[in-house]
Amino acid sequence: MPFIRLAALMLGVVIMLGGCGYRNPYVYTGPEKSIYMPTWKNRTSELQLDAKIYQELLTWFQKSGSINVTKQKEGADLILAGEIISYNLPSLTYGADNRTSTVKLRLRVRYVLKDLKSDKILIEQPSETWAEDFRVSSDSALTRDNANRALETIIENMSQKIYQRTLMQITKS
Repeated sequence: MPFIRLAALMLGVVIMLGGCGYRNPYVYTGPEKSIYMPTWKNRTSELQLDAKIYQELLTWFQKSGSINVTKQKEGADLILAGEIISYNLPSLTYGADNRTSTVKLRLRVRYVLKDLKSDKILIEQPSETWAEDFRVSSDSALTRDNANRALETIIENMSQKIYQRTLMQITKS
């Protein structure tokens, strides 16, 4: 008898949760959309930065089965284009011997999401700066690894935000 009560309770919870209106903000399940996503222009001397951003954006957009990313503008519903404006490493804090101990990596970008059918701009971000601190070490390889991790964090967070903003715009239209 206790098993039947537990099963009935579990079934009731599942039914209530299923009808509560919860929606995963990371998944678009509306009508199929295709996004033309050219590689971003890279105005910095940081090699492959444009490819890293493209790959991370692609990873996010692949989470939704109803969104297809394409390298072809023809037939696409939307375009997501961007530009890497700057990449710099200004010193942040100094140790007792006046050496830099922490650096703040800054990445500045701009991007636009446009509906190609209506020619309407859905998102226009003329300048957005992302920053992440990392530790400097006497070991240059470790410092380079720390800088790479900071850059990866920035790219992942930025891509997630762009993806979520895009989903909000697609859902509205």
